[in-house]
Amino acid sequence: MSWTSRLAELGVALPPVAAPVAAYVPAVRSGNLVYTSGQLPFVAGSLAATGKVGGDVSPEEAKAHARTCALNALAAVDDLVGLDAVVRIVKLTGFVASAEGFTGQPAVVNGASELLGEVFGDAGRHARAAVGVAELPLGAPVEVDLIVEIGE
Repeated sequence: MSWTSRLAELGVALPPVAAPVAAYVPAVRSGNLVYTSGQLPFVAGSLAATGKVGGDVSPEEAKAHARTCALNALAAVDDLVGLDAVVRIVKLTGFVASAEGFTGQPAVVNGASELLGEVFGDAGRHARAAVGVAELPLGAPVEVDLIVEIGE
């Protein structure tokens, strides 16, 4: 089964590629790896939420936003090389704008990791960092980037 077929089976559609908010491109290929730029939880061209997780944004909401970020990252991969070229997800880095004292970053970033597992199965198992930060671009609560291995 292709990855695009698997998305359809899950009832998930990739969004349009999010327009960059500064001087960068959504994804770059180097050899058999694709690196995505950090993806915010944009939905239909607008940021889905702003604020700090554990404050203005609940961890459960932030987990859903991390899933949206991962979908946006997959859209960037699809636009550059086609989703069906993916061999495996190598690494995911998740950034969580955290209210003081919030330490649940791993559970928030699970929103992205779990989506990748649903879509890619064992090929979606990846190395990961879940980092708490003071601020993210545009006041976003989460940001996700991916390193993806593709076929030659």
